[in-house]
Formats: sequence, structure tokens, C-alpha cells
Amino acid sequence: MKPAKRMKKERKKKMEESNKKYQIDTEENRKFLEEIREGLLSFGHKFPSPGGSSYYLGDDGTPWTDRNRETWITSRMVHVYSLGCFLGHPGSEALADAGLKGLKGELHDEKNGGWYAGLTSDGEILPNKQCYAHAFVILAASSAVLAGRPGAQELLEDALKLYDLRFWNEEEGLSCDTWNTEFTVLDDYRGLNANMHTVEAFLAASDVTGDEKYRVRAGRIIDHVVGWASRNGWRIPEHFTKEWVADLECNKDQPDDQFKPYGATPGHGIEWARLIAQWALSTYPEEKEAASRYIEVSENLFRRAVNDAWNADGAPGIVYTTDWSGRPVVHDRMHWTLAEAINTSAVLYHVTGKQEYADDYAQFMKYLDEMVLDHVNGSWFHQLDRNNQLIGTVWPGKSDIYHALQATLIPCYDAGLSIAPAVKGGKKLV
Repeated sequence: MKPAKRMKKERKKKMEESNKKYQIDTEENRKFLEEIREGLLSFGHKFPSPGGSSYYLGDDGTPWTDRNRETWITSRMVHVYSLGCFLGHPGSEALADAGLKGLKGELHDEKNGGWYAGLTSDGEILPNKQCYAHAFVILAASSAVLAGRPGAQELLEDALKLYDLRFWNEEEGLSCDTWNTEFTVLDDYRGLNANMHTVEAFLAASDVTGDEKYRVRAGRIIDHVVGWASRNGWRIPEHFTKEWVADLECNKDQPDDQFKPYGATPGHGIEWARLIAQWALSTYPEEKEAASRYIEVSENLFRRAVNDAWNADGAPGIVYTTDWSGRPVVHDRMHWTLAEAINTSAVLYHVTGKQEYADDYAQFMKYLDEMVLDHVNGSWFHQLDRNNQLIGTVWPGKSDIYHALQATLIPCYDAGLSIAPAVKGGKKLV
């Protein structure tokens, strides 16, 4: 064989092998996910402060000790290192225990109950009690219980009891958002970000405790979301008044807010699609017709978000927000939206068997490898601009590894189970 012809054949072979690592359910893709997973777990080792609350991690995994240490980040790290326990990652037990120390200690309000939003770098209390943070405490405790970590069962019981008392509204079938530190004044704002992570937490709690009350509650939240989204072109309203009237103009003057951005957030549409599919599969395991109605909802949410946001401005990536007609508002690409796109495309492919979702998954994995994975310092770049250049106006550094780590696991496991029990039980798909 002539050298030029041989080189062309070798290039073609390498290209085929490279493409396989992006394709769902291939051995090459599973190996690629495993490599990313181990890198992420190694990257996060320096998160615990002496008191256990999580430092915000910088670009190379070095703690930014001058930033606040927040409850939601600490909870996420307990969750991921509980997963690390099941995966056999060295040091995971000690890291999960360190985060639990923070949740049971300096982040917990012994006087008023519940968990502070966090602590400043000087150890001062961050005011307010956030539904968002409390949902993550439930998720963390659920995973830690499965991992057999000391004190996790008591933490889970306390977190569920507190959440039931302060955040869940049984009459509305939804959760409120923010109290003052003393739980005496409830803010008028209502939001779906906290309710979305409540669904995640409730599904995990139900899977771990066997109490189906929490799965039923998750379904009540979901039914509200389905109604709002279906009446709004499958773009989910995010912000509401205390009467649960949608505030579609909220933060129009500050559209890139970390937690309350203006307009539709395609990444949340994608994330809701996955959670709705998980709820439907776990709620109606023997009732295909009932489950299929919600799977169709998941498909509508996913396709709307991807059509609006992927490659919306001539460059790959998912824009952060759009207006209510689907036009991009904030063009930046956040790493968590890509993680959720990987997860949901995998889930929908496995549930429906439709090739379009496998194709979506492959393009998301390729984009991850080429643009979002930090092949030098580790982890994923958390924010890129519309030209896929690194910026940090909303998410500087690499705060935690929760979204990214789950994106290396959810594509491989039973979509009807929360990820911690799925990984512990070895409920792999292939």
C-alpha cells in the first residue's frame, strides 16, 4: 500500500474511532464518560473547609477561600462523593463525611431550625432560608444514607421534617421560595427553579425511604409545570407572584441573573424534561399509556428548548436564555445546560428508541469534548460566551462538580431511578 493511501486509511480509522466515543451506548463512549468522571471526582477533592462547608472551587480546583461557603454547594458535594463511594473513587467516604460535618454543624441553624444560605469567608451567617438550598440538603442526605455515612439518616429525617413544615404547601401542591433567617417572614416571590430541585429531591427521598408521599408530591408539582408550559409554547415560565401568577417580565433589566434570569431558560426546559420522564417511569411502571403521556411532554419540552437554544446564533452551544418568542437574550453558554442536554437526550433515546435523540447526544458529547471540557486544569468550563470563549461574568471558576458528574452517569443507568440508588444497585442499561 502506498504511504499516502495508508495515511488516508489510518486517518479515516481514527476519525471513526473518535466518532464512536460520542455515540451513545458504545464501549468507546462509556470509556470516555468514565475518564471524565474520574477526572471530575479528583478535581473536587479540595472542597471541604475546616468546618465542612464547601469552598467555591477555582479554575484548577484550588479553593477560593475569600468567597462565601454556601449550603447548596456543600450539599451537592456530599451527593457527588456519596456517588463516589459507590463508584470506588478513593477518598470519597472521607469527603462525603466532611461535607456532612458542615451540614450538621456550621451551616445548620440550631436556634431557628433549617440551614443558613451559607457563611461568609469570615464565618458570618448569610441571611435567609432558601427552598433551593433545603432541597439540596434532602438530596445530599438521601445519597449519604445509601452510602452508609454516619449521621446521614438523622440529617435526612431532619431535612424532610423541616421542609414539610416550612416550604411545602399541601393545598397548592407547590413549594414557596425564601424565608427570613428566623422563619417569621415569607418572601412573596415564588419560583420554579426551587420547585424543580424539589422534584429531584422528592424523587430521591422516595426512592431511598420508600415513602411514596414524596413521589406523589413531585407529580403535583409536575402537573402544574406541564400546564404552564403547554399554554406557553412549551417555554416554561420561571418566576411567579405569591398567588402563582406568572411574572414574565421579572428581571428584564438584569437578564443574566444566576438564579432568576429573565425569560425562558432552555436548560431548565431540558432538565424538567428528564425529571418528568423519571417521575412518569417510576410512577407508572406497568401503565405504559399513562407514562407515555408524560414522556410526550418531556419530548415537547426538550425539542422546544433545543430548537430555540442550540446553535441559535451560528455557533454551537446552548444559549442561557431566550425571550418568549424563542429569540436569544443571553447568548452565553453555561456548563450545566450542556450537562442536562446530555442527560435528557440519553434518557429520551433509551425510553423512545428514536434516533434523533441519539444524534443529539452525539453532537452534545462532541461539543463537550471540543469546547467545554478543560483538558488542562480539569472539570468543565462553567461559562463560555457566544463565540465559545471563556468568561466568568455569571459563573467564574468551577463552583462544584454536580451537574457534570451526573452527566457521566445518567446516560448509563435506569432512567426511572434517582441516580444514587441506580448507581448503588448497579442498574446499568448496557
